Amino acid sequence: MEHKKLRIILVNIHGLLKGSGLEIGRDADNGGQTKYVYELADYLSRSERVEHVHVFTRLIDDKKMHPDYAKEIEQINDKLDIRRIAFAGKKYKAKEQLWAHLDEFVSGAVAHIKQHNIFPDWLHSHYGDAGYCALELSTILNVPFAHTGHSLGRHKKSKLADMGMSEAEGEKKFKFAQRIAAEEAILEQAEFIVTSTEQEVTSYDIYDNVNLSQYNILPPGIDTSKFTPYYQHDFDDKENEQEDIQRRFWVKDYIEKFLINPHKPVILALSRPDRRKNLHKLIEIYGKDKELQSMANLIIFAGIRKDINVMPESEKEVLTQVLLLMDKYDLYGKMAIPKKHDVENEVSLIYQYCAEKRGVFANPTLHENFGLTIIEAASSGLPVVVTKNGGPAEIIPKCQNGTLVDPSDNDDIKKALRDILIDEDKWKLYSNNGIINVQKYFSWESHVDTYLNWIAENLELSGGFGIKKKNFPGINTLRLKDKVEQLLVSDIDGTLIEPSQNNPGLKEFKEYLTNMGPGSAYALASGRNLELVKQALSEYDMPKPEFIISSVGTEIFYPDEKGNYIPDKGWVSYLNGRWKRDHILSILRQVKWLKLQENDAQRQFKISFYYERDNYDEEELQQLLGHLWYQLNLIPSHGEYLDVLPKRASKGNAIKFLSHKWSIPLRNIYAFGDSGNDLDMFRGAVNGVVVGNRSDELKNLTPKKNLYLAEGVASEGILEGLKHFNVIK
Repeated sequence: MEHKKLRIILVNIHGLLKGSGLEIGRDADNGGQTKYVYELADYLSRSERVEHVHVFTRLIDDKKMHPDYAKEIEQINDKLDIRRIAFAGKKYKAKEQLWAHLDEFVSGAVAHIKQHNIFPDWLHSHYGDAGYCALELSTILNVPFAHTGHSLGRHKKSKLADMGMSEAEGEKKFKFAQRIAAEEAILEQAEFIVTSTEQEVTSYDIYDNVNLSQYNILPPGIDTSKFTPYYQHDFDDKENEQEDIQRRFWVKDYIEKFLINPHKPVILALSRPDRRKNLHKLIEIYGKDKELQSMANLIIFAGIRKDINVMPESEKEVLTQVLLLMDKYDLYGKMAIPKKHDVENEVSLIYQYCAEKRGVFANPTLHENFGLTIIEAASSGLPVVVTKNGGPAEIIPKCQNGTLVDPSDNDDIKKALRDILIDEDKWKLYSNNGIINVQKYFSWESHVDTYLNWIAENLELSGGFGIKKKNFPGINTLRLKDKVEQLLVSDIDGTLIEPSQNNPGLKEFKEYLTNMGPGSAYALASGRNLELVKQALSEYDMPKPEFIISSVGTEIFYPDEKGNYIPDKGWVSYLNGRWKRDHILSILRQVKWLKLQENDAQRQFKISFYYERDNYDEEELQQLLGHLWYQLNLIPSHGEYLDVLPKRASKGNAIKFLSHKWSIPLRNIYAFGDSGNDLDMFRGAVNGVVVGNRSDELKNLTPKKNLYLAEGVASEGILEGLKHFNVIK
């Protein structure tokens, strides 16, 4: 089936983005993220599956900055442009200063989209500030979004606290409260989160909403036509041949003007001047080892600088320490510290220069989220010695292009450097492996293809993100109302009905449902299976719902005119990914305090247990399940029932699926519940009503703008909530 070509908006509002001459390393806001976003946009625009890519960022009209940043629209190619939205004044500002103005960006972006008629099919945000904006745009435009975190507020706050920064000081400088709240909301509402590594997924564990999101692992790509092997100097483009020769000369000149013996191998470090990059450690190791100095020169590219005195304090501190250590160990003539380089055009030539010298790339940073420089070096044929902490631990086993080291162990780093510099066979093995395996695992082409497959899957299963599909597979006999503008979704047991109290309010609520006007519909969302839901409909003489969400959100059914209940095959297909029922059951059978419920409680995508409240141990379950924990949704309720579902399955996700599929705005959906397995329904813009007879799992909830805590029991509480939201006058 031929799919509609996609119009994609990438949101990256801080930093400096333009069509040529990216200023990577200029400051802390212009690191790998800026390069990643630009290259992602470029390669997405090359795909035949994409109609157009727009990068939305901030307009900066500052005499100190390049004039390109003041262009509202910058055309990069026929299918790619940069759209700049004016907000937070004209001057260039650090990202922390933008948080108070993000709603201004959202308003400007909506106006720009409408003015130029570039309504997107998909949004993708980068970093928490853009994530906040994408979430707002997603709600306003009724378009789904995905998100890449790049770094996380909770971790940064924790690290700064460990370094002695007070809560008040951290809040004033970094706006942690707003950032972390935005990140929690992103986890709740994004279609999926993109991470570079398995390990990066675990970095979200300290977030309250960690289990509300889906995590898709996709390493960044690199431009393998730019980062070519050191021995490959093909000048197919005769027009630019002379320019390339000139650049190679300048790279050589940047480096060799520092060195007495430029013919020796080199140890290369290339990073921002950040204390965590551990550059001081590398200089100390080199400075204390005369034998290592005799083997190789040390080259450090630490960002771009003109005058250290006017740089940000943290960068000034690092660069000052680098110069002091160079002086302390008298490394003049052995160590090069160039002040600048052309990030866009010369980084690849730096790697190639060092590879030609039979050198080594060193990255002893304390922790590396991914390690883009590692695969750039690998693609150029330069072996690496890199930190074992973070992404490199997943790159090196694939690329086989170097050695992992403990960044706190001087001897470990020194030995790894020496081994590669001395052993010609090892150097060649690592060099050749890197060149071959980067092409295999880390090309932009494969990255984009995987990413577009995820989007296609999401849009297909959601019925086109809210655009109603005719003759959707499996439900072509459905006679849904032409346009559902308002949807009421109720749990059954304890919410709709409460037999122990004679079902207060049920009669009145049934009358309301029967007499609802055009554009209104209702659905049942229950932990019961379909047969038990049908029993309740019959027993309580309920009007026929437009949708039935059964078995805790693992099944969606549509009643047709003949009284049949037709499953949504798209929802089944959506849940089937990564679900290994038998394997999961075999693991959980080992838990002594879990007792499997009866056969009629078990479903294709639901494994149900009994437990006693005092025995429940989430930590034990997480330890037993390992990585599977992040692919599952565990829902305890009423202090005695545990349902284990695929990560994508829940009442809330089923509501979201129906919202997208049938073009029902989330803000026009009202969900009613009483227990823990209903909590997920009150996500995002959905209006929630928790009835008065709520279970212990919901006792600590606090009222919000779109969450009402009723006093009335069961249906009486539902009616009370509808009056609160002015649905019933």
